This record gives sequence, C-alpha cells and structure tokens, in this order.
Amino acid sequence: MVLIMWAVWALILTTLFVLMVYRGTLTIHEEDQLFLGEVANASHEHEEQEVVLRKLAKVEPLVRIFSGASAVATVILVGYYVVGAVGIMSGK
Repeated sequence: MVLIMWAVWALILTTLFVLMVYRGTLTIHEEDQLFLGEVANASHEHEEQEVVLRKLAKVEPLVRIFSGASAVATVILVGYYVVGAVGIMSGK
C-alpha cells in the first residue's frame, strides 16, 4: 500500500514538473509589448502572442490541479508516517 502511495506521489510530482517546465518555455516566448491600433491587430507578432496566451490558458488549470493534488498526496504520505510514529511511541 505504501509503495503505491509513493508511486502515485511521484507520478503527480513528475507531471507537475513537466507542466511547469512547459509553462516556463511558453512564457519565455511571451513578449513584453503592448500592441495598439488596427495595424497592431494584423501584425504577425500580435498573432504569435495570441497563440502563446491561448496555450498558457490551457496549461494553467492543469498546473493548479496538479499542484493541489501534490499537496494532498504529500499530506497523506506525511500523515501516514506520523500516525505510524505515534503508534510506535504509544506502544501499539
């Protein structure tokens, strides 16, 4: 049972790490520019930024879900060992 909990925890954290690296590579390509006017809306740079922002909008909920799942999995693992340690200390 404990081995399964560790495997699930590792899988969640690995997925979160991959998602965060992917989000980081997307934000590298994000420009710190402001596009104004009609000419700017037709520009190639503006279209590239829209693509980057759409990808970020898809990744962000997954990062939040896996961040929460990793926190829950960590609490469960730590709780398991704390309960075991308390049981040993109380003589059970």
